[in-house]
Amino acid sequence: MSDEYEDLNVTYPGAASFKFGDSEHQSGVLLALVREGKKRATCDALSMFEAEPGSMPVVGRCDIAQNWDGTPALVIRTLKVEQVRFCDVTEEMALAEGENHDLWGWRRDHETYFRRHYDFSPEMMLVFEHFEVVEDLAERG
Repeated sequence: MSDEYEDLNVTYPGAASFKFGDSEHQSGVLLALVREGKKRATCDALSMFEAEPGSMPVVGRCDIAQNWDGTPALVIRTLKVEQVRFCDVTEEMALAEGENHDLWGWRRDHETYFRRHYDFSPEMMLVFEHFEVVEDLAERG
């Protein structure tokens, strides 16, 4: 564990680490959207959280979003966690993810993502997390 992670674990006890997206390019785009204030939510399949104990977001907990290379990028705090079927995601929820301009675009892009990783169904359960940025680690000297 790097000294930076040791310091972060002291400052943010219990923080989990994760990466946005499933490629280096997508991760960078999503981190930029968070930094710009456009992305304030994220989601993934409930089955992923069930398969990885301790990965479920917890309201009030701070977590560390990593760069694709595993270095810490941002600290976020979970504000709200919802379990919702893919087909029941609202436009408000979709827009909070900051990746699309409307619900249709969100559904198209997320269906593509979910088909790459899961047995997609419009009825599949998602964990939808709303968060705020606590610290941008790129600003640390």
